[in-house]
Amino acid sequence: MPKALILYDRIVEQGNPDQKDTLVQAHAVGQALADSGWEPVEVPFSLDLAGFMKTIQSIKPAFVFNLVESVEGHGRLIYLASALMDLVGVPYTGSKTDSLYTTSNKRIAKKELVNVGIPTPRSFSEAELKAAPFSLQGCFIVKSTWEHASIGLGEDSVVAASDSRQLLRALQQRRAGLGGEGFVEAYIEGREFNLSLLASRDGPEVLPPAEMRFDGYPPGKLKMLDYRAKWEEDSFECRHTRRNFDFSMSDRPLLQRLSELARRCWSLFEIRGYARVDFRVDEKNRPWVLEINANPCLSPDAGFIAAIDRAGIPYCRMVERILEDSGIEKGI
Repeated sequence: MPKALILYDRIVEQGNPDQKDTLVQAHAVGQALADSGWEPVEVPFSLDLAGFMKTIQSIKPAFVFNLVESVEGHGRLIYLASALMDLVGVPYTGSKTDSLYTTSNKRIAKKELVNVGIPTPRSFSEAELKAAPFSLQGCFIVKSTWEHASIGLGEDSVVAASDSRQLLRALQQRRAGLGGEGFVEAYIEGREFNLSLLASRDGPEVLPPAEMRFDGYPPGKLKMLDYRAKWEEDSFECRHTRRNFDFSMSDRPLLQRLSELARRCWSLFEIRGYARVDFRVDEKNRPWVLEINANPCLSPDAGFIAAIDRAGIPYCRMVERILEDSGIEKGI
């Protein structure tokens, strides 16, 4: 039976819920591969690169199912595993190294979006804020440049500002919780959507769109999918945030526009296998791309799998389609 190496983040001591979730998806993918006739071998990935190379040589897998989202807790190193596999010529699933790097660095991704006219909220890096002071007006959100899973994101991440110096102070005050480098982005008040895409022989299939609904939020409370809403099950935010797949006829033009933009993002960043694109839609019904997530989480309770379930695609078939888009066939 050919071996399939499942590569995932090594969990650092006292790992957060978002880190521990990687074990859940590794087991789920492993079961699907076993059901398809592969022998799954789960291996954690760390900064012991020499050790990893020896593991590859020892196991001699037919391919690697790449679930690495961070290395030793650092999201900016997400591309490292795929870069090593490129080096040794081992086939792997999901997006290639360049795509992982450019989509994981939110500032680089936003520049690429702007270059081709895909709407994304205006943003500023720390270096830009440190340059000659300039005036502005509005609400901005402080984000991590590299980390995903809403790390460092909370209600206090949104600040009102009238000049660049205020934003710089806000960014510097929150740097410790961002996992490193951060930036500020114009805050879009409105609806939030996730569009998941899965490779097919005819190009990316846009799965049923999902809207994150913030039910029972009191007046004045920011409606955003922050860390608490995603990972702290007993929090108000988590209990009052739900994923919705049912829409009225009046939303059809908007959903069509979101699907078109999601496909453009797939093409722009040369995504492979699967992806999720996150949007905000403002009060004028204008969509804004927030992030492009190459290789999104495949845990059974993840948003991507909710869309897969809604589309009626079995988990095992989803995994097969990811393999097919990477050129991996049974008996390789």
